[in-house]
Amino acid sequence: MHDIITAIILGIVEGVTEFLPVSSTGHLILASALLKYDPAYWALFNIVIQLGAILAIVVLYWRTFWAVLTGLAKFDPVSIRFVRNILVAFIPAAVLGVLLHKQIEALLGSPMTVAVALIVGGVAILAIERTVKEGNVKGVAEIPLPKVVGIGLIQCLAMIPGVSRSGATILGALSLGVERRTAAEFSFFLAIPTMLGATVLELVSKRHELAAGNAVGPGMIAIGFVVAFLVALVVVRWFVGLVGRTGFSPFGWYRIVIGALALVLILR
Repeated sequence: MHDIITAIILGIVEGVTEFLPVSSTGHLILASALLKYDPAYWALFNIVIQLGAILAIVVLYWRTFWAVLTGLAKFDPVSIRFVRNILVAFIPAAVLGVLLHKQIEALLGSPMTVAVALIVGGVAILAIERTVKEGNVKGVAEIPLPKVVGIGLIQCLAMIPGVSRSGATILGALSLGVERRTAAEFSFFLAIPTMLGATVLELVSKRHELAAGNAVGPGMIAIGFVVAFLVALVVVRWFVGLVGRTGFSPFGWYRIVIGALALVLILR
């Protein structure tokens, strides 16, 4: 029963935080410290349930994906640019993820790294919101290739736990002249290949633990996956509406408060 409750809590945390610029990985690491469970035992679980949140994006934006697929069949230039931009932005994280996998795993056990990154990221959000004017690039397919490369490189900062993949992508896009809604949606779409790649890499690296039964079983993973999916469905709709009204500043303040509280608990 304890494992079921933990799986549900982590699924909720993942579903709420995956697409917000607050760091889902960072929150899962902080949750492990608060709930006092073995992070190594739940490491694969934390990666795989991200696919539940990704499935929510596929469901919510199925019309967009269907239009792109049918457009590709007709060699539609807009659909081709859409896929090109997602793949190009994904490449830097894919390469560095493979090269630095062990170093990244070492950082995943550090709540202190998460707390500091949350605060720094929060300050960055507030600074960018106050200094960067609203961009005029609208639509994922309309982002110029040099800006796509820049966003992809900036996304690599999210390999530091607590930075936030969506946050890095969104802030990078805003800084390069992409308007808010497009920046948020680009981060959603870019999450699909990024999270799929991370899951495959984690499955390969944890294959021996799985075989030995030293990782969370498929039943718990299924619970976390479903919970993350359902929660993300609600959160993404809310997030897109909020961004249009208030921008990203509330998430900057949230990061600073949570990071400061985490530091207090860690140093206590």
